[in-house]
Amino acid sequence: MAAFIALVCKDLQLFFGDRRAVVLSFAIPIVIASFFGSIFKGQSNDSEPAKIPVAVVDQDSSAISSEIVAALQLDKALAVHTSSLEDARQSVRAGRTAVAVVIPTGFGDAAGRAFFQRTARPNVDVLFDPSRAAEMSMVRGMLTGHVMEAVGKEMFGGTQGRSLVDETLRELDSSGMPQAQRDLLRNLLHSVQELNKTTGGVPAGQPVMTVPYTVKESAVTARENVAYNGYAHSFAGMGVQFLLFTAIELGMGILLERERGLWKRFRSAPLSRLMLLGARATSGTILTLLMLVVSFSFAIVVFRVRIDGSLLGFALVAVSCSIMAAAFGLLVAAIGNTAAATRRVATFAVLIMVMLGGAWVPSFIFPAWLQTITLVIPARWAVDGLDAMTWRGLPLQSAVMPTIVMLGFAVLFGALTLSRFRWEES
Repeated sequence: MAAFIALVCKDLQLFFGDRRAVVLSFAIPIVIASFFGSIFKGQSNDSEPAKIPVAVVDQDSSAISSEIVAALQLDKALAVHTSSLEDARQSVRAGRTAVAVVIPTGFGDAAGRAFFQRTARPNVDVLFDPSRAAEMSMVRGMLTGHVMEAVGKEMFGGTQGRSLVDETLRELDSSGMPQAQRDLLRNLLHSVQELNKTTGGVPAGQPVMTVPYTVKESAVTARENVAYNGYAHSFAGMGVQFLLFTAIELGMGILLERERGLWKRFRSAPLSRLMLLGARATSGTILTLLMLVVSFSFAIVVFRVRIDGSLLGFALVAVSCSIMAAAFGLLVAAIGNTAAATRRVATFAVLIMVMLGGAWVPSFIFPAWLQTITLVIPARWAVDGLDAMTWRGLPLQSAVMPTIVMLGFAVLFGALTLSRFRWEES
């Protein structure tokens, strides 16, 4: 045991002996996590929501199209500006605008006729940035509601609507509709005419057709009336990423020592391979756990990240994640040849691991098939476990499975290390 402790202390002294490396090891994950957190921090209770930039091209200039433009401009989720067609196209192409809505000439008349008859429906051209397809879908849904309100309001009381009602009545007999449907539509149109004569149509500001519901949004987090803190996820993701990078440096240290013949000398000493590798795994676990604790301590103090779940569960996830990372570093040393070549391959492997594990962006953004595949990646369990114990506020039971899975990966990495580790260069 004295030899084991001495080996662990030796590794820790070597690490903390280089002050510049120590500062960078702790500062870099904090800086990058802070940057990602500022992007995905979510909306606080007193902050203004981000608006989708939308350009509207009104080529019709009718009462209906003007009503649509006015409704879009009042929508709190959109930042609307009117533009010419060419300027709108260039703005979308340059990425300044997510969506451009083009209302063509004759849209108001065509939409009014299609409102009561089975005539051809007019097109609304939507130009969108292909990298922002999700925003395009949102704008399309909002546009549908505003168009229905504008057309309904105009058809039941507007000047343009009155003329279209009269025109529809005149053309009803030649429309080709079944007699029963023509009679029903004629009665409806006569009722609309009577409404316009007796009351002057629908009162201003009262649309006939509206979306028949409102949305009450409630963010479900650990604490009521507290907005999602994106810094919790970013520090979890970047913490896991730099834990694995630190583990790579652990493996590189072993490879360099083997190239210098140090491990050959260790073999001549009364030290078993299991003790040597165990001591290096222990020191690696201590260092990576310390990095994770320092990162989250900074997030708690500066960005008000809270461990809203089980504190014991957070400790279990953090410790198991550090053990897994240290075992991964030993595996890198066991299967690597030279330090230079191994570092490149291991760095690439870590980047793929953390990317698919949801460390950069939450895994729910991935396609369903990819979310299933990433369950075999330890970084996914680490990030999800830390999320569960911080902003999700889940109980201790939610930390059990991530802990078991990561310890399972640590055992797997350790077994592979013992079977593949070489005392000397091949």
